[in-house]
Amino acid sequence: MNPIAFRVFGVPVAWYGIIISVGIFLGIFVAIIRAKREGLYEDVVLDLCLIAIPVAIIGARLYYVIFKWDYYGQNLMHIIRIREGGLAIHGAIIAGVLAGYLFCRYKGLRFWQMADVCAPSIILGQAIGRWGNYFNQEAYGTPTNLPWAIEIDGVMVHPTFLYESLWNFGVFFFLLYYTRRKKMDGQIFLLYLILYSIGRFFIEGLRIDSLMIGPLRTAQVISIVTIVGALIVMGILKRRRNRVFL
Repeated sequence: MNPIAFRVFGVPVAWYGIIISVGIFLGIFVAIIRAKREGLYEDVVLDLCLIAIPVAIIGARLYYVIFKWDYYGQNLMHIIRIREGGLAIHGAIIAGVLAGYLFCRYKGLRFWQMADVCAPSIILGQAIGRWGNYFNQEAYGTPTNLPWAIEIDGVMVHPTFLYESLWNFGVFFFLLYYTRRKKMDGQIFLLYLILYSIGRFFIEGLRIDSLMIGPLRTAQVISIVTIVGALIVMGILKRRRNRVFL
């Protein structure tokens, strides 16, 4: 599979970048629709995206670099070579959420409401973006003889990018379904964190290119921390809501 889709004046345009861009634009489209239903202006979503998306990309790169510091510490100029790959979704989520929180504070918006608006868009972008890994021939798993295995370097392996993409699409549709049943702001976003992390924890166990913290897979550790943290925050928000209605 050729990772380069075409060239513009000799500059290669990668499938990965195209697919990520498609995911971003579709995510923005969904967020705009959801924002209008929440009584928010379209410009608010666009302004947030103009800030959060670049920050998320930087966060994704820094997260990857930190856990690959043995290499990048000796090759500092390679840190900015983002075209060579090396982005981590957990870094993007952390940086994007922080940017979103500061944006909402500055604009006087309800952070948890905005987080609920954006959550389905985030997971949709992740679901689409995973197909960029297919064209890059990366994010695959251990050898297997299952019928849906893909061939990488002559070896049949688990298409873990496909597993995660399908899981993420499922989470996307569930969040859209559950939106009408939510009982408080923040519930949709926290469900996104929990459901995504559950899928990522198990899928990560099949991958062979994981970032590591000592003997542990970084994504699995982060997934557990995220699930526990989201459950705690959800409990706090529920207690606050109950006090309002008492």
